[in-house]
Amino acid sequence: MSKTLLVIDMLVGFLEPGRPLYVGNEAAQIVSQVENLILMEKSRGTNIVFICDAHEPDDLEFQMFPEHCLRGTEEAKVIAQLALYADNILEKRRYSAFFETDLADRLNTWDTHELMLAGVCTDICVMHTAADARNRDFAVEIIASTVASFDKTAHNYALEHMRNILGVGIIDE
Repeated sequence: MSKTLLVIDMLVGFLEPGRPLYVGNEAAQIVSQVENLILMEKSRGTNIVFICDAHEPDDLEFQMFPEHCLRGTEEAKVIAQLALYADNILEKRRYSAFFETDLADRLNTWDTHELMLAGVCTDICVMHTAADARNRDFAVEIIASTVASFDKTAHNYALEHMRNILGVGIIDE
């Protein structure tokens, strides 16, 4: 059995000021924490997958959110501070990293039973990925200092929902 770290949407489109879906200063503050987690897990032999938003121009998600992270654009790239570690990338087009991707197959190949999640946005892509993982009976763990979102209230709600309803291990550091 192995563990896999999913680094979710640590992309230019969410973390660079001035982008339509810039998550804000909260997200900028987690970058170093995420990098430290990646380095620690790499040293332990943990599988690491960068989950990256990659939309088509006519994506229906743009009815809810501004156009962002179009496949092949600068916005859809991993931020420079973490790009060196991003040798295993999985593109997604919806909130959950499991939706219409080969993530479940990859995890099965590695005999993964435990997932760690880090990244943005806590109440959207992180929470929906956690829910799908728990529905597939994965143990899921999140270090609270490695996730962030646009809205602090929604971020806190998502952490409590994942802890109390989904059974995600939330580590408060």
